[in-house]
Amino acid sequence: MVHSLQPSIYDSVIYFHGSTQPPRCQPWSEFMAHPSDDDRLANLLGAVALGLFDTVGDIASANDLDITAMAALVSLADLARSTSVQGLSQLIGISHSGTVRLINRLVEAGLVERQPGPDARTLAVALTRRGRSAAARLRTSRRTAIVATLSGMSAQQRDQLADTCEQLIVNLTSARLATRRAGGQPSGGALCRLCDPNSCGRPMGRCPAARTAAQALG
Repeated sequence: MVHSLQPSIYDSVIYFHGSTQPPRCQPWSEFMAHPSDDDRLANLLGAVALGLFDTVGDIASANDLDITAMAALVSLADLARSTSVQGLSQLIGISHSGTVRLINRLVEAGLVERQPGPDARTLAVALTRRGRSAAARLRTSRRTAIVATLSGMSAQQRDQLADTCEQLIVNLTSARLATRRAGGQPSGGALCRLCDPNSCGRPMGRCPAARTAAQALG
């Protein structure tokens, strides 16, 4: 039996999937359980996180990159302006061999170059002029897209959201540090791999991730 979705939900399904037929779904009566506040908040936050991830992925695709290559360029612009393959691998969260293949592609695209490392046994990876321009463009596009999602929010709501995000970053950083202490490797690489350090106040000691890591390691 096919159960029609409520119009607003059906419209959103058509928008996202281009469907011309109502999708098969469970009757609405089966979704009428009352979730806890935490259940609802977790679901909302998960949807926001996924939507923002997709938005950043679209920015990467529009620049003929994947999100990992985008992270590499942005990371090399500030977090590690000249780093080893291993250093970049840790920043972007992929294997050493995967990082080598990524660097090869970025070198071919004229976005990065290999330079002599601090000793004769290593090579450093750095952005070219074209790579620096690309990183700046990617970061600006990311900021513009994310700010657009704040449309309709008052200044007070934005301040409250900033405070909430700071606490979430503290919690995420603490969880990643705990994973490392247990001998694991957090997925995805550095939490700040797509960040603008100046915007988060890192040079002034205001970055919640950097502060949390410094407190835990110091």
